[in-house]
Amino acid sequence: MRSSASASNQKPDPRVTAKLIARIKSMIASGTISPGAKFPPERDLAREFGVNRASVRQALKVLEIMGVLSQRVGDGTYLSDSAESILNEPIDFLVLLDDLSHHELFETRLIVEPELAARAAERATAEDISALRNAILAMERSRTTRERLDADLAFHEAVFRASGNRICHLLFKGIHRSLLTSMSRLSDRVSLDQPLMFHRRIYVAIREHHAAEARQAMLEHLIDARSLLVHSGAAQQTPAVGLAGKV
Repeated sequence: MRSSASASNQKPDPRVTAKLIARIKSMIASGTISPGAKFPPERDLAREFGVNRASVRQALKVLEIMGVLSQRVGDGTYLSDSAESILNEPIDFLVLLDDLSHHELFETRLIVEPELAARAAERATAEDISALRNAILAMERSRTTRERLDADLAFHEAVFRASGNRICHLLFKGIHRSLLTSMSRLSDRVSLDQPLMFHRRIYVAIREHHAAEARQAMLEHLIDARSLLVHSGAAQQTPAVGLAGKV
């Protein structure tokens, strides 16, 4: 029989981690743990859930990455005031827990985002056009990787919003967040001119309400980005691995 010490050092099983987070989500939904409250210690959770502490630690790490938990040095772990948002972000959990690959995420983008760009060209309001233009200006003025990524995400989110499909808007915000780590690695290696060129083409097509051109420009943008990711080697990592490395 293995000792309790060796069991606690056992590598966490992703399936167990997923089940633990599902249990914790239920506790939040039922009000058993309230936003802002102190979270039970690892040993207590391990005892309650009947698992080793390594599995509990991994589940808590994922929740911290998502901003559901926060660590207070010398005090413990607390549930964030916005913890209930965890109940509305299933795509983040699928990516973090089920090891969805970058290939699958990009394939999804290639299937849907060009059509969203075409819809945006048909439906964009003056406010949408302004948001797209501001995102391009922000990318042009960016000085750090973080600023560049924020501007990149803002541009694509403006396209999703302009498409008028709220479901796709919510889904693809989650997908883009999940690709953030790889996008960060890629931004350090790729000239700013390349994504800016595609963003400007997409912007002009949407501004002029040319749906077919917007669709084609978005398709070429995504194919180019996927190719760069593959050649950089970043696509070989799952988003879960990339995020865990940040903790």
